[in-house]
Amino acid sequence: MDVRFWFDPVCPFCWMTSKWLRLVAPQRDLAIEWRFISLRLLNAHVDYDAQFPPEYEAGHTAGLRALRVAARVRKEHGPEALDRLQEAFGRHVFEQEPVPDTAEAKGARGTDAFVAGVLTTAGLPPELAETVEDTAWDTVVQAETDEALAATGRDVGTPIIQVDPPDGLAFFGPVISRMPTEEQAGELWDHAVGLARFPGFAELKRSLREQPQLPAFGVAAGEVGVVEDWHGGSRRQHR
Repeated sequence: MDVRFWFDPVCPFCWMTSKWLRLVAPQRDLAIEWRFISLRLLNAHVDYDAQFPPEYEAGHTAGLRALRVAARVRKEHGPEALDRLQEAFGRHVFEQEPVPDTAEAKGARGTDAFVAGVLTTAGLPPELAETVEDTAWDTVVQAETDEALAATGRDVGTPIIQVDPPDGLAFFGPVISRMPTEEQAGELWDHAVGLARFPGFAELKRSLREQPQLPAFGVAAGEVGVVEDWHGGSRRQHR
């Protein structure tokens, strides 16, 4: 089964869901194709000062800058290199100690120095990091962002998954805050796809109840905290 996964490197839920999907892939014989969705482009119409905490615009812009590099990597080095790069971004951004909730700290994830380290981890030329400044790649990122929203509708966020592309079912999520066990991972996949396959299914939702259990949030397994919604245009808090 082929699966498309649209990701933004700065979205913690993208990273958590991608780790889950990588766990599921060998269990359900999934071939994952990584594609791009930019929270910055998705929220291009939004007044960041009114709708988000101060650091969000810098963080989302860093994600767009990273995706420019990802688009070039896929074009010049192929999908297997992009697979390595997606995982490397997640480890550098979310599997590290927390950084301050400031525009400077969040924006640093889009600098050429930070991205060069990610590229090195992925076994790719670090000089590709210069692409963070090349807005010509925004056309590719925008097209794939639009592609994702065309498959699901616009009132969604990240990540987006499509089964049996290009015409198969697509859905936003699942948004998870902790990693399932190997057994739970396969069950979660079966349930998510089962719901999505029903033609009348639209949405299943509840308030998020804990921080993503990732080192970047300083939250260990079993702990709970407050998290703000990265997915919509409005600023909401979940407990």
